Formats: sequence, C-alpha cells, structure tokens
Amino acid sequence: MSNRGGYGEGMRYGIAAAAGLAALAMAMGIGRFAFTPILPMMQVDAGLSVAAGGWLASANYLGYLLGALSATRVRLAVPVAIRAALLAIALTTLAMGLTEHFALWVVLRTLSGIASAWVLIHVSAWSLERLAPAARPILNGTVFAGVGVGIALAGVVCLALMARHAPSATAWLVLGGTALLITLVVWAVFGGGAAASGPSSHASRATARHPDAVRLVLCYGAYGFGYIIPATFLPVMARRETADPAVFGWAWPIFGVSAAISTVVAVHGTTNGGNRRVWMVAQLVMAVGVALPAVWGGMIPIVLAACAVGGTFVVITMVGMQEARRILGPADAPPLMAAMTAAFGAGQIAGPLCVSAVVAAGGGFAPSLLIATLALGVSAWALTRLKS
Repeated sequence: MSNRGGYGEGMRYGIAAAAGLAALAMAMGIGRFAFTPILPMMQVDAGLSVAAGGWLASANYLGYLLGALSATRVRLAVPVAIRAALLAIALTTLAMGLTEHFALWVVLRTLSGIASAWVLIHVSAWSLERLAPAARPILNGTVFAGVGVGIALAGVVCLALMARHAPSATAWLVLGGTALLITLVVWAVFGGGAAASGPSSHASRATARHPDAVRLVLCYGAYGFGYIIPATFLPVMARRETADPAVFGWAWPIFGVSAAISTVVAVHGTTNGGNRRVWMVAQLVMAVGVALPAVWGGMIPIVLAACAVGGTFVVITMVGMQEARRILGPADAPPLMAAMTAAFGAGQIAGPLCVSAVVAAGGGFAPSLLIATLALGVSAWALTRLKS
C-alpha cells in the first residue's frame, strides 16, 4: 500500500510539474515572446520597421504590466484564472494571423500580455504550493524550464517556416493552434476547487512592512529592463549580420534551449548558495551577455549573448519568485510576486521604447544595450545590500 501511495503521489507531483511546464511554455514562449522570432518575418512581408516593432513589443509588455497589477486584485478561483488566461493567449495569437491592421495588432498583443502575466503569477503560485510537500527542488526547476521550452519551440517553428518561405501570418496561426492544443491538454489538470485569488489586507501589509520588499521589487524591475532588449531584438540584430534565415534564425532557439537547461542546473545553486546569491551571479552573467553585441561585431557575440541572457533570465524569474515566497511565507507572497512582476513589466515597456527612440535617432542598438548593462550591474550590487 505504501509503495502504491508513494507511486501515486509521485505521479501527482509529476503531472503538476508537467502541467506547470506546459502552461509557462505557452504563456511565455508564445503569449510573450512569439513576436521575437516572427519580427524578422514581419519585416520582410509586412514591412514592419524596428521602431514599429518596438511599439508592438511595448504593447505586449504594457499588457503584462496591467496583468500583473490586476492578477491578485481580481477575485477569481485560481483554476478559472489560469484556464481563462491560457485560452486568451491561444485566441489572440491566432487572431494575429488573421488581420493586417497595425492597430489591431497592438490591441491583440496587449491582451496577450495581460493573459501571460496572469498565467505566470497564478501558475507559479499554484505549482510552488502543490510541489512544496515533495521537497524536490528539481520539480520547481522543471516547471520554470517551460519558459525556455516554449521559446525554443517558437524559434524552431519560425525557423522551419522561414526555410519554406512561409509568411508571418502562417507563423502566428501555427503557434496559435499549438497554444490552443496545449490549453486543451492541460485544461483538466488545472481544474478542481480552489480559493479565489486576491490579496488579503494582512498579505498587503506584510509586503509593505518587510524591509527588503521594496528593494526586491526595484531589483526585479531593473532586471526586466536589462534583459528585454536582447529578448526582443536578438533575431533582428542577427539578421543585420547575415540575411540567411538558416543562420540568423538559430539565435532564438539557442536562447530558448539555454533557458530550458539553466533552470534545472540552477537548482543545485539554490540548494548550496541560496536564491539571492544565484540571482546576483545570474544577473552579472546577463550583464556581460547584453554588453557583448554592443562592443563586438559579428554573429559570435550574438550567439554568446543568446546563451548568456537565455541561460539566466528564467533562473532569475524562478529564484525571484522563490525569494518572495521565502521572505514572506506562502500565504503572504502573492502580492509581492505581483508587485515584482509589475515592476518587471514596467522595465520591459521602457526597454523597447528606449531602443525605438535611439534607433530612430540613428544610434543603433549599442547605446541601449550599454544602458541595459549598467542597470543590470547596479541591480546586482543592490542585491548584496538586502538585509534578510
């Protein structure tokens, strides 16, 4: 009986981790970052400029900010919130391939950003709560590996479509159909009864009182600004080095594979050195990766940047959420998670707008990359000043 019970519990934990992985793969790989590998395709067949691409990216990140601000304030049962957000991502992605109107693209990318934030916040809390009794950090790493898996999947799909000279609309439709399929597969796992989401007054007060909460939020926001420029424009930077999609198209899959592997590897670091140390080291590595294309020309620094930034950004997301849960406890952590995600979203809005302004002024990508490097370095230093 005990063996069967242990096997049954192991299956439940495995299913929960797999569902979390799939949900984050869809939310981040498709809802958030499908635009990144599709942007070079849209430049070719839709005539989209870098500046216009920056505005579309910022619309998605504005949605992400709005989603973060609303995720714990709209009282919905967690399964309902997750299911509704997953369905919204699938439908808005499909709709991107059915229209050519820029204004509608802005609306759709904004709605997709809102839904992506809901999935990240609710699925992170849902997964960490259900996997905590297992006391197996590798399961948390598996969940957050979904971000990299989704990014790699979107990149490979676009790479294959570019090889067939397919239009960008086809890429949106294929990824939207994939998102809809994932939603159907995980729908039942996120079912069942659950308390309504929403902050209690006690949780909000606990967040405001904690001495590290504000600094944690600011550091997370600086990280959002720092990583988003390569995370949005890496394939475009690669395309400027070579017009061959069989070469520049690999920048984004490499980014995603690095992200998927990094979370599993980082589990050992959090066990031995703690969340905050891993966060600081990861942010310094990211800063080096962001700076490389600004000071060194060619494809080599772009590939190294894909590895450095891709290999650290999900790690910071994972340890950041775990750190919020550690310092406030499971019950009080969601408002802090939402505040961190909101700051992250604000940083992401500023990043592409910074690029759009600098590129429009004829400055290229280098100045924005160096500003992002500075923000990441200062934030990494600030992490060493936290008290708890």
